[in-house]
Amino acid sequence: MTWEIRLTRDTLKNLRGLPLRIIDTVQVLFAELELSGPIRTNWPHFGKLSRKNCYHCHVCRGRPTYVAVWKVIDRQQKIIEVRYVGTHERAHYDRLC
Repeated sequence: MTWEIRLTRDTLKNLRGLPLRIIDTVQVLFAELELSGPIRTNWPHFGKLSRKNCYHCHVCRGRPTYVAVWKVIDRQQKIIEVRYVGTHERAHYDRLC
């Protein structure tokens, strides 16, 4: 059974402003999240954030660095909510999860 991926309104808004190469990479991440779940150790700088069931990884290195932040909403029903996709500088991890 695959995971359901939900995007917040802010995430959708941020995606519209990203370069196409970043959007392509984010789509690969979303596909992996859907098929394999929230633990993506194969992505650079993947890690669990301080709050429960909240994770992040770097989508693209360099300047600027792009990151994605997601939270597991329900493990039983397999629901993941992507809370942020954008530059590392604008990612306020404490507010996102």
